[in-house]
Amino acid sequence: MPDGFLTAFAAVTNALFLIAGIYLYLSLVRQIGSRRLATSEGPPEKTFSWPDVIFALGLATLFSLNAAASSSSGSKMVLHTDDLIFNALISAGVFVFISAFLSLRGVNVGSLAGFSKLGIWRTVATGGILLFAAYPLIFLADLVTQRLLGGSTSKQGIVELFSGSQTLQQRVLIIILAVAIAPMVEEFVFRFYLYGVIKRYLGRFAGLIANSILFAAVHAHMPSAAPLFVLGACFTLAYEWSGSILVSMTMHALFNSLTLVALAFPEFFPQQ
Repeated sequence: MPDGFLTAFAAVTNALFLIAGIYLYLSLVRQIGSRRLATSEGPPEKTFSWPDVIFALGLATLFSLNAAASSSSGSKMVLHTDDLIFNALISAGVFVFISAFLSLRGVNVGSLAGFSKLGIWRTVATGGILLFAAYPLIFLADLVTQRLLGGSTSKQGIVELFSGSQTLQQRVLIIILAVAIAPMVEEFVFRFYLYGVIKRYLGRFAGLIANSILFAAVHAHMPSAAPLFVLGACFTLAYEWSGSILVSMTMHALFNSLTLVALAFPEFFPQQ
């Protein structure tokens, strides 16, 4: 086939893919906005309260200071395996603390996060479909970023660490952290907790914007800020629409898995 036809076909396909993604997420927004609060005869379930506001503000301040320190340093951040292990331990500590902090005050974390709301196969299928629809939005944000930066972008530290890893043990560690630990902890902290607290007092829109900004900022990589913001917003909408944090955790794990597959097989997925 002529190259011109293939180029036009690819452009039309990408445009349809983008339109479908936009339509699906706008549909989620419309469905979320049209919901009515269900009334129940029993006492209301305990949810986030003012102690959570104080702790959430502390977390948001910590994330913001860390992002500001990373952006103000002139040198590029270089990650090592020890850094990943340390960050994983800190993240796990925050996860455990939040869970205990809520449980000790009588909050049913499992019920509030919707752990048992969907079956496993429905969770995986929903997460896969919503991630597939999110990709054109992420690619668009990345394209706009590259245009604004003149096509000069750098890779995130963990991406460069994985690409340059010399041992199987190091790669396995990165895979475990990226596919299992990071999705669980980050979704619990950003979507379940920070979004939940902000939404409780300022509404869904403020919660979506704030937690997506913090999610992008905590990765401390300016060229990826816009795509990460879009990714975080898609995770938030998926969680809010489904009512189960497991859906956004699944999306996050799949996204990281596909990213690592692309890095592991550069001959099939050319790197920019």
